[in-house]
Amino acid sequence: MSLGSSVLESWSEVADFNRGIIADVLMGGSRSFADQEFLFERSGCPEPAFLDIDYSPVRDDAGAPVGVLAVLHECTEAHHARRKLRRTAEKLAFLDALGQATINCRDADDVLAVTTRMTGEHLGLSNCAYADMDEDQDGFTIRGDWHAPGVPSILGHYSLADFGSLAVRELRANRPLIVNDNARELPSHEARTFQDIGIAATICMPLVKSGRLTALMAIHDKAPRVWSDYDLEIIAEVTERSWVHVERVSVEADLRLSADALRELNETLERRVEDRTRKLLEVEAALRQAQKMEAVGQLTGGLAHDFNNLLTGLGGSLEMLWLRVRQGRHDDLERYFDAAEGAVKRAASLTHRLLAFSRQQTLDPQPTGVDRLVADLEELVRRTMGPAIRVEVRGSTGWPVLIDRNQLENALLNLCINARDAMPDGGTLTIATQGRTIEGHDARRLGLAPGDYVVLDVSDTGTGMSAEVASRAFDPFFTTKPFGQGTGLGLSMIYGFVRQSGGQVVIDSEPGKGTRMSIVLPRHGVAAAPEVSPAEDGAPDAPAKGRSSSWWTTSR
Repeated sequence: MSLGSSVLESWSEVADFNRGIIADVLMGGSRSFADQEFLFERSGCPEPAFLDIDYSPVRDDAGAPVGVLAVLHECTEAHHARRKLRRTAEKLAFLDALGQATINCRDADDVLAVTTRMTGEHLGLSNCAYADMDEDQDGFTIRGDWHAPGVPSILGHYSLADFGSLAVRELRANRPLIVNDNARELPSHEARTFQDIGIAATICMPLVKSGRLTALMAIHDKAPRVWSDYDLEIIAEVTERSWVHVERVSVEADLRLSADALRELNETLERRVEDRTRKLLEVEAALRQAQKMEAVGQLTGGLAHDFNNLLTGLGGSLEMLWLRVRQGRHDDLERYFDAAEGAVKRAASLTHRLLAFSRQQTLDPQPTGVDRLVADLEELVRRTMGPAIRVEVRGSTGWPVLIDRNQLENALLNLCINARDAMPDGGTLTIATQGRTIEGHDARRLGLAPGDYVVLDVSDTGTGMSAEVASRAFDPFFTTKPFGQGTGLGLSMIYGFVRQSGGQVVIDSEPGKGTRMSIVLPRHGVAAAPEVSPAEDGAPDAPAKGRSSSWWTTSR
């Protein structure tokens, strides 16, 4: 704040920007700018920043403008978050279009022709090429080669060593070769190899399989170009997918040949069947690998959706902060700062949880009041649900649980967002807590030790689930959402976290009648009774995860 001082002096970096605006405001007008970019000196070096600014006149007793009040709010972090989200959406849209364009290709050359053309046009390149490496990992042959009008083709056989020591070192180490201007960055004799085929800037992405440099994919420009992170992300994704599709069409070609050969069996049928069966098994293994690689693309789209859900909380908090600043209210800013910071931390922890998905997670259990946790998240949940969904919070247990609070917050928000998605036309979301003593048959069926438990229910009036869908709800990567709108990991991670914490997750759902998701956690501070084996008195095993189960009589 620089109240009472000259704007031009206190804000010298943008004096030229302010000079004309101040003149307008001193004539009695007001000016506003949203998401305006500036360059500030921070930590001894220029750094870009983005601000929302309002300029208004300060008037004397006679109403004449005598000064200027400039109110600003830095939104750099939100700007970068929005930019990253837009870039992710753009990348996923391109990759989806590329997948649709190549899915019906039946020949490797057709796959590479489509892939190099679409990539080159999308990034505005001079050339995009795909090459297979020779056995010696030095020679390579360019198979796919798209080039812009007026740019020569670079099809042919080359030696990697001719492109210089940097290319050999980076690519054989499975690192991309990135050159913005070969005339400035490479020795003249190495740069000449690029220049002779019309290349000034390049990103060459290696494809290493089983420890061997197998293929290369490169994007080129005939003029110097500073490559962006987006360019690098696109070529990395496209390189892996191109190899998958080339393998796929090769597998399909082998399958077609196999079918033809089976029709031509003669008196040597038994021997030929044995030989062909062995080859078919190898082909099927390669096909499964190709399908797994395609699933990586779907997972990437789902992650963007999950991050978007987390950014919804961040955006809501920033919106409330901006509204308070505009209103001149500063009494509860810390509350919204805390909410925004919490959303950022949850977004950062998503990557950690994905890495931890296939192994035992590291938890930080602390005594936690579930009622207080729900109350702290209530306003964020209401903003996330939107005006079409009524939110009801009820119940009070007073019982603490020993739990990782951050993980429980993430689980609650995940369940609320799933409930919102199940109510596209609006409805009611109910968050309820209760204390419950679980014993005997219920305890054995749920795989829990008899004792006191805190139950956190999230109920909706949405579309509900069939018994088949409910039985698979906690399976990793299973999702009923459209492509790009869910990873299929959210519920499986909730299940793993709750079970690791000594609890259970139960689904009670019916198509057209909504869903209740119940997180059951042991009460902290009260010793649980010894668990009775399901084998005793012929009791059944605990229910499989995700099985629809009306396991108590409390109405939803």
